[in-house]
Amino acid sequence: MSSNFLPDPSSVRYEGPWTHRDVHANGIRFHVVEAAAQRRDAPLVVLLHGFADFWWSWRHQLTGLSDLGYRVVAVDLRGYGDSDKPPRGYDGWTLAGDVAGLVRALGHTEATLVGHAEGGLVCWTTAVLHPRLVSSIALISSPHPAALKSAVLRDGAQRATWLPDFLRYQLPRYPEHLLTTADGFEVERLLRQRVGAEFAGTAEFIDVARRMRSAIRIPGVAHCALEYQRWAFRSQWRPDGRRFMATMRDPLDIPVLALRGASDTYLLRSTYHRGQKWAPRRRLVTVPDAAHFAHQENPDTVTTELAKFLD
Repeated sequence: MSSNFLPDPSSVRYEGPWTHRDVHANGIRFHVVEAAAQRRDAPLVVLLHGFADFWWSWRHQLTGLSDLGYRVVAVDLRGYGDSDKPPRGYDGWTLAGDVAGLVRALGHTEATLVGHAEGGLVCWTTAVLHPRLVSSIALISSPHPAALKSAVLRDGAQRATWLPDFLRYQLPRYPEHLLTTADGFEVERLLRQRVGAEFAGTAEFIDVARRMRSAIRIPGVAHCALEYQRWAFRSQWRPDGRRFMATMRDPLDIPVLALRGASDTYLLRSTYHRGQKWAPRRRLVTVPDAAHFAHQENPDTVTTELAKFLD
């Protein structure tokens, strides 16, 4: 049975060993969550979530990396959670400007960016467009955007797993209804489809699904989340989109860590291998006992790999 109750944006401010803050950058307000009791001059690590998600996705890495001496900040991206939800700004240029502005607003001149799925695409974009602010990037289930486009166009297996939902979300109004009806059950369907069977049977999965279903029903979130994918699709036929993709094909000369869940059937291993030429210093690591949400399915391994990379 569906509920008519719509969650308040502040409902994502879960208590824990962290601090909730509002940071203004690039003209809007961001809700950020910072691991407790870290020096402000420690190296900055910024965590960026994926589609239909929010900062809670990084709860394990927030505390794990902070314990190692880093200043770790998880962000509700533009349009998500308790961050502002402006009607525009879901293009690659603006999203990169958001992250660059956040790094500066947090008082740093550079940071390591860590992103999952769409958050990883924001990492790639920010590193290319604002290279002086990004010392390195780590991606979880997020191949280079040019590699993903190439795979969808040329690899039938990758096209079959990735394209159907992407195209369905291009329709007007219907996808917003789909994501929010039945208390956000579509989000749980996507999550269950993309995690490994072992994680899907745990109490933690049920908790994660419950929180994500609530967060997507915050007024405005579903529409904003879809605007990321709509710009990615529609811009392909516009000069700004062609210019953006041409810019993204500039080789990235910083350390890059790419983590992929061993049982991820949503983004195929062959898709990642297409991207090496655009990130020659990239290291690809397979995470065992995990699929598309590796940082939640096998958090200890992911945190360990991130710590090795940061070190």
